[in-house]
Amino acid sequence: MKNSIKLIPLLAIVMLFSSCGYNEMVNQQEGVDKAWANVQSSYQRRADLIPNLVNTVRGYADFEQETLTKVIEARSEATQTTIDPSNLTPEKLKQFQQAQGQLSGALSRLLVTVERYPELKANQNFLELQAQLEGTENRINVERNKYNTAAQQYNTYIRQFPRVIYAGWFDFTKKPYFFIFHPQNFSQFLRVMTLKLRYLS
Repeated sequence: MKNSIKLIPLLAIVMLFSSCGYNEMVNQQEGVDKAWANVQSSYQRRADLIPNLVNTVRGYADFEQETLTKVIEARSEATQTTIDPSNLTPEKLKQFQQAQGQLSGALSRLLVTVERYPELKANQNFLELQAQLEGTENRINVERNKYNTAAQQYNTYIRQFPRVIYAGWFDFTKKPYFFIFHPQNFSQFLRVMTLKLRYLS
């Protein structure tokens, strides 16, 4: 009888965890963490391509050194800015986006400059790296969208009543969203497209 009485609090705790949606909150949080890891992996893939791109461009003696330097510096800043999923706050995500946005801007300016070097544009190694960068940018967009979807599902789940109460008890906090649009880089994108159209016309 005494043993049965001792089991009552344990059973109560088990029932609480099963009825409050704790396990599902854990599952969804793990899903967000995995999606974020994939985002960072995609950005790292882009960073890994840049040294080869810089070395290829640097082979042209009269290429603007300042442009290359800014790409190298932006890459260094971007690779140093990482976020552990457990510390994924709006402030940290904003810092991450700014670092990656600066690198995107530096790469855009590099591509604009390349337009003035016909031989470089025809370089097979450069063309292959450019294609790989394009594929990586597409992968980044896909992974960012997947992260936002996972974060939205998780945020909605923990904010619904009565789970919002239990989420507060167990420290399940809202995840920030990845805002993809960067006005400062969009103008660079337009410049690249305009130059390419002029070249082809």
